[in-house]
Amino acid sequence: MSRTRYYTASSLDGYIATDDHSLAWLLSRDIEDDGPMNHGDFMAGIGAVAMGASSFTWIRGQLGQDQWPYAVPCWVFTHGSAEPPRPGVLPDADLRFVQGDVAAVHSEMVAAAGGGDVWIVGGGDLAGQFADAGLLDEVNVQIAPVTLGSGAPLLPRHLELRLAEVDRNGEFACLRFDVV
Repeated sequence: MSRTRYYTASSLDGYIATDDHSLAWLLSRDIEDDGPMNHGDFMAGIGAVAMGASSFTWIRGQLGQDQWPYAVPCWVFTHGSAEPPRPGVLPDADLRFVQGDVAAVHSEMVAAAGGGDVWIVGGGDLAGQFADAGLLDEVNVQIAPVTLGSGAPLLPRHLELRLAEVDRNGEFACLRFDVV
């Protein structure tokens, strides 16, 4: 059975990116590629991805306009602020640009995941929209030993969670919560 999971990293004070969408604070941290709650093991269970326009734009800026990191279908939730790549630029990427209510496309994402999980990438507000609709099952957060003071919040909503797992990977405290 597919689960919808928000997997991300956060500063100690609860921000996933700086005010200017930078992740430099995160990318400079020590983490073991094969350590507890690592990204590779997480990705092995993912069948579909959902992200906001800011995450899509940031990924494209980091990798270059002709590269895409995900081999699974990806829904990009946008308010018109992210444009699909020109035809032929990312021929192997299964990108679906959508607007509006997350609940309207969730069943399509689950079906496309083919038994794998749906990953909510970046975007605490997007994860919050899934939670508001009763569609978020799990929150996985790796907390870095740094404070940012402001930025994009981890989850800008009230959300009841139950701690399911605690571990350490490099400099990160790794936590997994079930949504109550």
